[in-house]
Amino acid sequence: MLVAGAFGCALALAAGTAGAQQPQPRVPASRAEVQLSFAPVVAKSAPAVVNVYALKEQRARSNPLFDDPFFRRFFGNRGAPGLGAPERMQRSLGSGVIVDPSGLVVTNYHVIEQADEIRIALNDKRELEAEVLLRDQRTDLAVLRIKREGKETFPIIELGNSDEVAVGDIALAIGDPFGVGQTVTQGIISALARTQAGISDYQFFIQTDAAINPGNSGGALVDMAGRLIGINTAIYSRSGGSHGIGFAIPVNMARVVIEQAKSGGKAVRRPWLGAALQRVTADIAEGLGLQRPTGVLVTSVVEGGPAAKAGLRSGDLIVAVEGQAVDDPQSLNYRLATRPIGGKAAFAIARSGKDMALVVVLEGAPETVPREEIVLKARSPFAGATVVNLSPAVAEELRVDFGATGVVIYDVDDASAAAAAGFKAGDVILEVNGQKVLRTRDLDIAIRTPQRAWRVVVVRGGRAISAVLPG
Repeated sequence: MLVAGAFGCALALAAGTAGAQQPQPRVPASRAEVQLSFAPVVAKSAPAVVNVYALKEQRARSNPLFDDPFFRRFFGNRGAPGLGAPERMQRSLGSGVIVDPSGLVVTNYHVIEQADEIRIALNDKRELEAEVLLRDQRTDLAVLRIKREGKETFPIIELGNSDEVAVGDIALAIGDPFGVGQTVTQGIISALARTQAGISDYQFFIQTDAAINPGNSGGALVDMAGRLIGINTAIYSRSGGSHGIGFAIPVNMARVVIEQAKSGGKAVRRPWLGAALQRVTADIAEGLGLQRPTGVLVTSVVEGGPAAKAGLRSGDLIVAVEGQAVDDPQSLNYRLATRPIGGKAAFAIARSGKDMALVVVLEGAPETVPREEIVLKARSPFAGATVVNLSPAVAEELRVDFGATGVVIYDVDDASAAAAAGFKAGDVILEVNGQKVLRTRDLDIAIRTPQRAWRVVVVRGGRAISAVLPG
């Protein structure tokens, strides 16, 4: 009994000690302590969130017979396309964020893609015209300028730092879902550095469960200080509605595009590493003697490129850039893309089991070969294709293997023979009828002689494809 009593006293003493260390519950002392409201955050940030209306003119086509001039002459111009046919405006709706008092608006590229006219609906109900300053399809971002009167200024949102965002942070999504009007939804940061979403070239997204729906694209994801931390861009959904999985472009990526638009740039220039990279799989990790898959493997280095100058070698394992861990090529590309050309980046690498530090001077991809752009017009499967000579700069723009050389298709007219033949931007043309193609002028000359059949060899997605196309 004595032992049991002593043990019971000890338990009581321990419970008393533990209780003393915990804060005691109490009744809220004021109305402010009872209420929890995001109203101050919304009041600070919502005036800078706008609606973006992208308008595209389309002519109604009453009858395909009017494509024939004979029928147009016989029946007159009634209903003929381009000759009195009724016009229809196709309108797509998105959101945007004002980031400069002069009226600069950042939104998604896909919101304003192919728009003939863009209008901005402000928080105060006014509608104003806007023009595109910079489009960047690779990040799915665009910067617009509101056409203002005089020196009018607009409310802006403060840019935050997406590198300081943590999983579990509360976030608000502000936009115009389904065109119902400005709407605020609340959630948390569900994940960071999502690199397999398949949305844009620079895969590095903030994931949130704040409801994001059609029309929210280009809207703001803000933190509890009312600062912009991301541009809402996509959702994962099987029904078209929100399932609690939304993705936002980190504001640190948007900041690069905004700054280049402010400086008058017509295209976004990013640092070029000059190295081929590979994700480390479980098998590769085992072969390297790693306990787990981590880092980014360097498979080859361009001679004279920034990586080579810094001392990076094939077989090196890049584990961090500027103190931020990288686990796949997308993460590394994001870290480089958010830094300025002319600056430096500290790389932490592992080489032969030893940890090392290298400093890479950030350079833009060079245009070592003149583009010599040509629009192919001769009767051939290539008619309607725009071709240029390959260089690291062109390869960077078209997402082509940096080691490729020769001629690449830069653009294809949708209504051309090249489009009908299946050619796409980024296709590298190696041979035409057994003749190697080294420069654009070689291809232009090669297709001037009509052929009954065309034997071509192209590289697409790193794979060589041979085909015979009709003349």
